[in-house]
Amino acid sequence: MLAVCRMIEKVAPTDVTTLLLGESGTGKELLARALHRLSPRSENNFVAINCAAIPENLLESELFGHEKGAFTGAHKQTVGKVELANGGTLFLDEIGDMPTALQSKMLRFLQERVIERVGGRQEISVDVRVVCATNQSPQDLIKEGLFREDLYYRVSEITINIPPYREREEGRLILARNLLHKFAKKERRAINGLADDAVQAIEAYAWPGNVRELENKIKGAVIMADGEMVTAADLGLQVGNDQGDSLNLREVRQRAESKAIRVALTKSYGNISKAADLLGVTRPTLYDLMSKYGLSAEGYSKKAAS
Repeated sequence: MLAVCRMIEKVAPTDVTTLLLGESGTGKELLARALHRLSPRSENNFVAINCAAIPENLLESELFGHEKGAFTGAHKQTVGKVELANGGTLFLDEIGDMPTALQSKMLRFLQERVIERVGGRQEISVDVRVVCATNQSPQDLIKEGLFREDLYYRVSEITINIPPYREREEGRLILARNLLHKFAKKERRAINGLADDAVQAIEAYAWPGNVRELENKIKGAVIMADGEMVTAADLGLQVGNDQGDSLNLREVRQRAESKAIRVALTKSYGNISKAADLLGVTRPTLYDLMSKYGLSAEGYSKKAAS
């Protein structure tokens, strides 16, 4: 996620069209808003449209607007989302679900930065930064004939892959603690943290709904918790210990060692002495291991977590 954030910081000041790839619930719109907020366009509109949520026969009008009398029910001229985003950022969520008939018009807009309202003849110039997102594989959609290859190259001048929550390892606890603090403050609950069984459950659970599911579970746990610590039961999770199989013992040891150090640093909020105690090693040994795996305690402190 640090690498993703670094990419956001580099890309944001530019007008390059950006494609965000990630499973549902990984925070694609949140990152799209970060691109807008860190850009020179931040004082203008951020306009989002979900290409999968609007019926095919209405999507073109939603995007490009329509003239009075363009179709039955068009009683007045209406400005579309693209025009509303003029000077700002247009976020096309789930672009993989855009109807193929509309993709050619989207391609022309991206190439020329001009649009025509439905039922209109006048070309309208627009100055927008475009950010797209999808939870599908663009390459698979292209192979199936559901997405234009030339449009794909237009929307993916820069591609940012967002890892699912289950693959963020020590980042899972950092984010969980951050959300716990946020919701406890909002609900005015005196909750101090996550119990050990809650930590184990968060680490073991597969999180098919990603960060959105985590938010829901922690929000519910904050409301339902009886004590000062949120438990696995409050989260509606069971403590498990599922490990994947691997045959290369050297790789298994290195991966397990690296993960154990990161988890210890996370649990100790970057306190080297406490992390060393958790790992059963001395401080010098831990420093050597951290150097071996390119780890630093700085990113695990309470300040970094908040």
